[in-house]
Amino acid sequence: MELTHIIIGKAREPLTYVNSCEAIENRGLKGDRYYFKKGTFNKPQLNQSVRDITILPFESLSICNSRIDRDLEFKDFRRNLVIKEFDYEFLKNKEFLIGSAKFKIVRTAPPCKYLSKLLGVDMMKGLKYIGGYRAVVLKSGKITAGDKIVI
Repeated sequence: MELTHIIIGKAREPLTYVNSCEAIENRGLKGDRYYFKKGTFNKPQLNQSVRDITILPFESLSICNSRIDRDLEFKDFRRNLVIKEFDYEFLKNKEFLIGSAKFKIVRTAPPCKYLSKLLGVDMMKGLKYIGGYRAVVLKSGKITAGDKIVI
C-alpha cells in the first residue's frame, strides 16, 4: 500500500494537492479545514473524535467515475489521503505508519449529500460502499506522497 495523494484545503473551497505535510495528533493535517476545526461537519452535535483525516482507496476513483459517467479527480472527493492497493481488512483494528505519523482507522466515510450538492451529481450512487474511511492521528509526523503504509 502506498500513499499517492495528499489533499487539503479550506471549508467550502476547492481542495488542493500537496506533496507533503504534517499530520498532527488528534487534529489532522496541518493546513486542512478539519485541523482548524472549520470543516463542514465540525458541529457540536457530531462526533469530532473521528474527523482527523479521511482516506480514499485509489481504486475508488475509476469505479465512481464509471458509475456516474463523469471524469472527476481525487481532490473532488474531498478526502485527505489517497492510498493505492488499500486493504481495509488488513489494516482494520491496527495502528499503522505513513511516513513518521501513526494512524488508526475508526470508521467508514460514506458519501454525503453535501458532496453531491457541490459536484452536481449523485455521489451517494457513485461512492456507495467505496467512499473511504476516517482515521485518527495517534502520533504526529511528516507524511509525503510515495510513502508506504507500514504496520
